Amino acid sequence: MLNLERLRTLDALARHGSVSGAADGLHVTTSAVSQQMAKLEREVGQQLLARNGRGVRLTDAGRLLAEHAARILSQVAVAQSDLEAQRGQVVGELRLGAFPTAARGLFPTALCHLRARHPGLGVTTAEVEPALAVRAVLRGDVDLAVVLDWYNKPLPVPDGLTRAPILDDAADVALPAAHPYADRAEVDLEDFADDDWITWRDAEFCHEWLLDTLRSKGVEPRIAHRAEEHATQLALVGAGLGVCVAPRLGRGPLPAGVRTVPVRQAVRRHVYAVWRADADRRPSIRAAVDALRVAGEQID
Repeated sequence: MLNLERLRTLDALARHGSVSGAADGLHVTTSAVSQQMAKLEREVGQQLLARNGRGVRLTDAGRLLAEHAARILSQVAVAQSDLEAQRGQVVGELRLGAFPTAARGLFPTALCHLRARHPGLGVTTAEVEPALAVRAVLRGDVDLAVVLDWYNKPLPVPDGLTRAPILDDAADVALPAAHPYADRAEVDLEDFADDDWITWRDAEFCHEWLLDTLRSKGVEPRIAHRAEEHATQLALVGAGLGVCVAPRLGRGPLPAGVRTVPVRQAVRRHVYAVWRADADRRPSIRAAVDALRVAGEQID
């Protein structure tokens, strides 16, 4: 009889491509992964891993069994989902991921809502950027992720995932209080063609969106500073070092010396939840989506 936890370890190895990646995904040590694989090899009587330089790779037998393991684990997830649905109770464990401003702007209210209404549900959370969060849901590292795309730049969502809208998050331009446009009622992004821009890190989804959007308006932005956190971007704006796009979700109070002005043609991020289709009937998933929507309704 094949051991389910050992199959889960093999599946993690196949998905992450390394012992260390599998260990991180399973929240165990690399030694524990190696021990589980050694036991699985003894169970099946075949070599499943082979050395590949300083790492390992799956043998033909390992890949074959990993394919079966993925299907078995998917069926287990369906069974768990069906049992939860039949019981109709929101209990058990739920792992949530979200990009940083959603974690800050939605999780406190949503988690309090869940705790008050479903005390039998244990929830853990982590900050994860959207593209990585989608992969984490596919791998089974999180049960539900809050992700985003922009009104003119969709985030690809692979087959096998279900999605539900949470809110549309408006974004403004943040600029120094001394900027000539600080007291305007509205602005256009192209009004800042001659300004220094403060943006996200290279290759981040939101950074690529900003470049694509400005270029579509005939503006080649002058990127002066890059910062992952919106709070850091706003601090740089407050120091008079440039302008940035400032979404409202999770923004909090503005630093001294910063003004925000709405964009004339509304700039919005679509915020939504994604989860695996085989978990669609879990009451805990539905309860989490409801709680996130409640939190979203409180965003200005």
